[in-house]
Amino acid sequence: MKQKHSLLVFLVLLTFSFLIRCEKKDIQEKPIPPSNQSDEWKVGVARHIITPREFIWMAGYASRISPSDGKLHDLWAKAITFEDAQGVRSVLITTDLLSIPKDFSETIKSKVKEKHGLEKSQIILSCSHTHTGPVIARALEYIYPMNSDHWRKVEKYTKELEVILLQLVDESMKELIPAKIYTQNGIARFQVNRRNNKESEIGNIVEFKGPNDYAVPVIKVEGLDKSLIAIIFGYACHPTTLSINKFSGDYPGFAQIELEKLYPGTMAMFFQGAGADQNPLPRRTIPLAMQYGNHLASSVESVLSQKMIKQDSKLIAKYIEIDLPFDDPLSLEELRIISTRNDYHGRWAQGMIDDYHRDGYFIKSYPYPISYWELGNQKLFVLGGESVIFYSIKLKEIFGEQVFVMSYANDVMGYIPSKLILKEGGYEGDTSQRVYGLPAKWDMTIESLIINEISKLALDK
Repeated sequence: MKQKHSLLVFLVLLTFSFLIRCEKKDIQEKPIPPSNQSDEWKVGVARHIITPREFIWMAGYASRISPSDGKLHDLWAKAITFEDAQGVRSVLITTDLLSIPKDFSETIKSKVKEKHGLEKSQIILSCSHTHTGPVIARALEYIYPMNSDHWRKVEKYTKELEVILLQLVDESMKELIPAKIYTQNGIARFQVNRRNNKESEIGNIVEFKGPNDYAVPVIKVEGLDKSLIAIIFGYACHPTTLSINKFSGDYPGFAQIELEKLYPGTMAMFFQGAGADQNPLPRRTIPLAMQYGNHLASSVESVLSQKMIKQDSKLIAKYIEIDLPFDDPLSLEELRIISTRNDYHGRWAQGMIDDYHRDGYFIKSYPYPISYWELGNQKLFVLGGESVIFYSIKLKEIFGEQVFVMSYANDVMGYIPSKLILKEGGYEGDTSQRVYGLPAKWDMTIESLIINEISKLALDK
């Protein structure tokens, strides 16, 4: 009886051991499901502080009379490289800067092409348009009452910035990792159309007048292990909450800081939309800048917490420059009268007179840059200059509410008003070109030229 019992125990143990080995074998030899190559991207990210190391002049306000005197938080430049399943690459660089001029952009892009083979279409240089960032050499030079020493410091900083941005591109391309890309629009409502609502009456306004576009475009870049690599988001509103002499990214800077706190190890990147006629109101205090930044971060967080659209690994990148014509310039006599003023209008008029005596003419048009990207099915329209909200609204009418619109990219040469704003006049339509050193306001045809050409770019397969 004892022998039978021992034999039975042995057989049970043998059977159990066999089953365990079979189960382990099944687990080990079970093939790993192949990843869906049609939606697998490769990405690389990099970031670098670009806060000036010395007190230099700050960009954005003609009312400033002295350089910076400190910082609220650091300014950043960030880069992300995308590579699709066919090996096509592109790089997006976002910066906590007011603007960059054409020659700076051209230098960066030509050096990236020389080293990495990327065309202009594959590179986007984006500015948040913070008004508490540094002046860049040869940008808005007539607005600032700066002396030669101030400009020397700006030139030095601009050269350092160029080195940093090129280094960022290199670093973002070093180690590309597999990723998935998701997109979706959110919403935030602190932008106010500044042409149709007076800031001085903001406390008594019951109903704000438009037009507006409250969309918050969001791109989520996620590793195959579901780790969050990067959050790219935008909003169409001037970062003019602050006018102090301390460096900061204004509300976009605070939004990026908040998102990187919420998602440790993730890089948050902000791009400015077509918000040239949109302001955060009320404004002028640090708590308000933080409030708007947290509001925007919450809008992004809401998008990330819901279902987003996964984009196939297919990248399309296009670029054109179109000649935008100017209206007739003022006469030399009219310019001489304006040149007697002790403000940026006077500095602009004298600059135009000097240009005319040097060249013998005023330029008649400007090469305006337009980029168009498709990340899978997600359309991204990229406009140079300070585009007003009309262009975002119009492009969404043509191509659908889910498209993304970026402005303040590649070259910020002046305001880009609509035909209606050109007719109405005011700062955006009439005199804003002076701070950028343009000889006259734009011709009435620029709206149709931009919309027609960008539509052709997007539809041409």
